[in-house]
Amino acid sequence: MSRLLIALLLVLPLAACGTGLRIPGITPYRIEIQQGNFVSQEQMSQLKPGMSKEQVRLALGTPMLVDLFHADRWDYVYYREATDGTRESRKMAVFFADGGLQRVEGDGVQALQPAKAPPAKEAK
Repeated sequence: MSRLLIALLLVLPLAACGTGLRIPGITPYRIEIQQGNFVSQEQMSQLKPGMSKEQVRLALGTPMLVDLFHADRWDYVYYREATDGTRESRKMAVFFADGGLQRVEGDGVQALQPAKAPPAKEAK
């Protein structure tokens, strides 16, 4: 009888872990998980066609993915899981051609505005 009681006392705490037993007012601590590069609308508005890779890196930060087979494509990936369980995910790809920025695709991306030409000087 005592062996059965000891075995029950040893197994009972382990069984309680998986049942979802909650004590009112006490919740486990959950951290916010954030991975990748968060690119704001303000940062994206700095992008202009023809920008060099270094200028894009200064505006958006270091890309999350740079593919060896597609050197003219940079991927910016962002993932966030809040403490309440809500999830946010964004993906953006930056494409280069002839050493300059060609286009940007992804979540919440607006079309690139062509670079403004400097005003022509008037002849006197």
